[in-house]
Amino acid sequence: MNAPAELRRRGPVPRRIASGVGWSIEDVLCDLGPHDKPSEEQFNRMTIAAVLGGTFECGTRSRKALLYPGAFLLGNAGAGFECGHDHGEGDHCVSFHFDLDLFAEIASNAAGSASFRFTQPMLPAASALTWAVVESALLCTQPEGPTGSEELAMALVDRVIRTFTGFSERASLPLPRERHRVVRALDYIQAYGDELLTLDDLTAVACMSKFHFVRCFRALTGVTPHQYLLALRLQCAAIRLLTSSASIAAVALDAGFGDLSTFNKRFRLSFGMSPRQLRSTKATPFDIRGRASGKGRAIFPK
Repeated sequence: MNAPAELRRRGPVPRRIASGVGWSIEDVLCDLGPHDKPSEEQFNRMTIAAVLGGTFECGTRSRKALLYPGAFLLGNAGAGFECGHDHGEGDHCVSFHFDLDLFAEIASNAAGSASFRFTQPMLPAASALTWAVVESALLCTQPEGPTGSEELAMALVDRVIRTFTGFSERASLPLPRERHRVVRALDYIQAYGDELLTLDDLTAVACMSKFHFVRCFRALTGVTPHQYLLALRLQCAAIRLLTSSASIAAVALDAGFGDLSTFNKRFRLSFGMSPRQLRSTKATPFDIRGRASGKGRAIFPK
């Protein structure tokens, strides 16, 4: 039974959305207001939080920043901070947390230095980061699963660091040995795409670190591993819908989707029609691709 509102502890309440080795994502709601004492906390890991709602001040006592929807709260592991809500009550953030090793690997590419640390507590709202705010909001209600969430987390920290530092690195094509390892992972996805695959599984096959693997995979294929896996599953499902009498639920499950609602949503986004409509119209895969492309939808879903 829920405790009465007046007995609940006021302050930030995190809810875990997804996590893996070296990273985690939390949906954080805070109900503090102008009459509450600022909360004093500490960043346990490297932290980037997308502000979805509310206005508050955060930082050290000598250096605070105003956070607002679209801005990002930045924190270094071990650093203390306090948050105050003099300008309004409550806020809503999605926090991305990283262990130092993973953060250092990403920072070495995004900032040119593995020892990079944030020198300010806030990154202002910017058009280059709008996608990250939207994706963060969607994670609260539509989790991407472990692989998609991890890719999103790594892409976000890479973009935030690059925006923060203004660092730009010329993209380089993967080396022959890296191409071979990515192809090995592609073969593995094709063989086991209907099973629960994580980024850890794929990097173990490729014998590469996660961030480096995602960078090389995207450089060679134009999509991330998660996008490729989703596209492969949807294409296999579409073919089976047209060539068998299996139920839509059975097709979704056999293709690797955990629930029917997620499958229906992904299918409609990619092909411009529902699985039931596909089966009733008896369209060919070529027709589907043409319709999806004609409506501006990507064959590889995000």
